[in-house]
Amino acid sequence: MLAYKRILLKLSGEALMGDKSSGIDEKRLMSYAKQVKEISDQGAEIGIVIGGGNIFRGISGEKAGFDRVKGDYIGMLATVINGLAIQSALESIKQKCILITAIEMQPVGFRYSKERVKRAFDNNEVVIFSFGTGNPYFTTDTAAALRAVEIEAQALLKGTRVDGVYSADPEKDPKATRFDRITFSEAYSKGLKIMDLTAITMCSENNMPVIVFDMNKEGNLAKILRGEDIGTLVKN
Repeated sequence: MLAYKRILLKLSGEALMGDKSSGIDEKRLMSYAKQVKEISDQGAEIGIVIGGGNIFRGISGEKAGFDRVKGDYIGMLATVINGLAIQSALESIKQKCILITAIEMQPVGFRYSKERVKRAFDNNEVVIFSFGTGNPYFTTDTAAALRAVEIEAQALLKGTRVDGVYSADPEKDPKATRFDRITFSEAYSKGLKIMDLTAITMCSENNMPVIVFDMNKEGNLAKILRGEDIGTLVKN
């Protein structure tokens, strides 16, 4: 029995870099693909939202002189590149999947519709959501929250390079303590940057639990689906 039958997995673009300074680390990409296939083989229905920060970040581009709207569109296009990479990696290990885009982008992927996603899940396909929400000024965290609510996922799993939510950045503060569980309101009051405020508000208002965990430790994703206490659970 799976603790979560349908999930939305949020991955950061930076995570795909591995030890590289930018771009995609092929070993990290295949590691993620194999972990996704493992839970798909167990019957999980999986949606994936991937960021684009390994290629371009709209906010950083604005600081460098880019128009914010154009910069955000460049960032959204970067998520399509990452989505195609994940699609290719999954297909190479015989995992059925489709790439969904928030805007019309044939023949790259299918335009988003809930019905199309439902048919994909019925066909045991992993669904990769790209191009964010299709609008500037929204992060891929917000896109992940939106898609999780729309597809009626049972949980939003945020795969990071740390093993949960901490009181401070554990990579900078050795005294930072990890939370096993925390509410959305507590996370907000403590100023914990789990996701941006829009994403947190959407998850809170729609009772969408979020699990923040270390995706780089192979096996963690499957353990969460089995109901093991991995990472930090954030809920109302």
